[in-house]
Amino acid sequence: MAVPEKTTVHVMRHGEVHNPEQVLYGRLPGFNLSDRGRTQAQSAAEWLAHNDVVYVVASPLERAQQTAAPVAATHGLAVHTDADLIESWNQFEGEKVAPGDGALRNPRNWPKLRNPRTPSWGEPYEEVATRMIDALHRARRKAIGHEAVCVSHQLPVETLRRAMTDRKLAHLPLPHSRLCNVGSITSFTFVGEQLVRWGYSEPWRL
Repeated sequence: MAVPEKTTVHVMRHGEVHNPEQVLYGRLPGFNLSDRGRTQAQSAAEWLAHNDVVYVVASPLERAQQTAAPVAATHGLAVHTDADLIESWNQFEGEKVAPGDGALRNPRNWPKLRNPRTPSWGEPYEEVATRMIDALHRARRKAIGHEAVCVSHQLPVETLRRAMTDRKLAHLPLPHSRLCNVGSITSFTFVGEQLVRWGYSEPWRL
């Protein structure tokens, strides 16, 4: 009987975005990496340079494609696109949501916050988990016996990690509640279809 092959899929959050107005950009077009974000993408490419990466895929949004580009270039690969890696939709998209400012202070928006477990203001966590798991396994199948890189966004990556490690999907949408910094990489290693190990790294901090 053949022994199942080991495959690793690295799921990366895109680098920092140029967003001087501090809006929740969500799926809006035109939000690109900042200088720091491009440095983070290059750091990831260097960190993965000696890995056995054979497939690179990203969300269709510009910031994800730009983050994936140096990783793919390092391995002489093209950047593929998977719509299931896209940012979660959110009813506050395009508005300022910084603490103490903007949409969250407007009483008309408070009904949108009624159920953080869903969440009531955006794409349900269960739906995010389903599409991200599908994207993860598509990448795994493309790279059987090797490694793949998927570039996505904070909430989808965090939701995927929680789903794959049997944690509750609902969580506070705050940085201290998420293990998913800009430019970070969450790696899932499989033997066959079975997850055997996962890890987290921030290459630009190393």
